[in-house]
Amino acid sequence: MNRMIDKNRRHAKRKAHIRKRISGTASRPRMTVFRSNYHMYVQVIDDTVGHTLVSASTVEADLRNLKNTVADAEKLGEIAGKRLLEKNIDSVVFDRNGYIYHGIVKSIADGARKAGIKF
Repeated sequence: MNRMIDKNRRHAKRKAHIRKRISGTASRPRMTVFRSNYHMYVQVIDDTVGHTLVSASTVEADLRNLKNTVADAEKLGEIAGKRLLEKNIDSVVFDRNGYIYHGIVKSIADGARKAGIKF
């Protein structure tokens, strides 16, 4: 039990360290990633007003067939990127949310870049 508490504390510390340097604006919102054991979530947030502009996740009905893999994470990133371009947003600040930048997190970022988002 103590191991899990320590692990969660370390993750929260990394997340706070990143968030004190990264903030999203209306012209360049923050794209944040959350991954669980079964699902992946991407949100694009304008921190000045606290609104979510775009979101995409594997919980949505049309994206439920995507699994928690690197290949499907890239598809999720592309979908989030296309939704951003529909709202005329072409650049974001990427928030890895305390996760190491590899695997699923990197693949989501690469998918958004493939869709035409700059960061």
